[in-house]
Amino acid sequence: MSVGLAGCGKSSQAASKDYTPKKLTVQFVPSANAGTIEAKAKPLEGLLSKQLGIPVKVSVSTDYNTIVEAMGSKKVDVGFLPPDAYVQAHKQYNAKVLLQALRYGYKNDATDLKTNKLVDYYRSQIFIKKNSGIKSIKDLKGKKIAVQDTTSTAGWIYPAVDMLKNGVNINKDGIKTVTVKGHDQGIMSVYNGNTDASFGFQGARTLVLKDTPDVMSKVVPIYTTAKIPNDTITVRGDMSPKWQKKIQAAFKAIAKSKKGHKIISEVYDHEGYVNSKDSNFNIIRKYDKEAKQLDK
Repeated sequence: MSVGLAGCGKSSQAASKDYTPKKLTVQFVPSANAGTIEAKAKPLEGLLSKQLGIPVKVSVSTDYNTIVEAMGSKKVDVGFLPPDAYVQAHKQYNAKVLLQALRYGYKNDATDLKTNKLVDYYRSQIFIKKNSGIKSIKDLKGKKIAVQDTTSTAGWIYPAVDMLKNGVNINKDGIKTVTVKGHDQGIMSVYNGNTDASFGFQGARTLVLKDTPDVMSKVVPIYTTAKIPNDTITVRGDMSPKWQKKIQAAFKAIAKSKKGHKIISEVYDHEGYVNSKDSNFNIIRKYDKEAKQLDK
């Protein structure tokens, strides 16, 4: 009898692990001006609510660590997480990746001209001011570099690891790092001469093109990294499989609608979504491991 009851307790406990939201909380970190982006993202609430049949709250966070912790403490159900933050959320809280964003690829490393082909990856670049005398990674020794948070794949991990592979340690070699909020701020710090270089995703210059039309000729990339898996839409670890599928389908449907596509395109430069899986991010785990060498 006690064995039977223990078995019952176990199965009901397992069943209770499947979370069914009554109200969905979605959070993201803007890649540019937070106030403007939050206002543009607000209509996503109505679109998601219509697809899912429950109320939806969309909010902006200050950084990805905050979203990861909020998902871990079950205050946030869905996070727009870049690859490294997803890997962290999966490791710490068993968060589940549902989707990867699609964006148009680039024709080459030097320009921000796009192709008409949708891809599930992007790249990071190291930007410098044209005619600054900086021609390669080795010339960055002793310089000042604008970076994002150390969990940022494009704004820290990939370029910092690649610099190390090229014999330059960003934590040593006389380099001063300045952490800025947003890839647009990194570009502007180089443009205004406040830093010698910045890390950012390929295409970051277009974020400031409207206000600084000459940015493409004044700020140029000197290095482009390998492919980085695109941003994810990730859910908390206890989300029920049924709701994982519902959320997957909802975001895909929204991306295909005219109104929805406009929102995701303006907010995150996303053009659509494809199903994703955890093994897609093993390359990130490899880079994370290599990033630990920076402190040695």
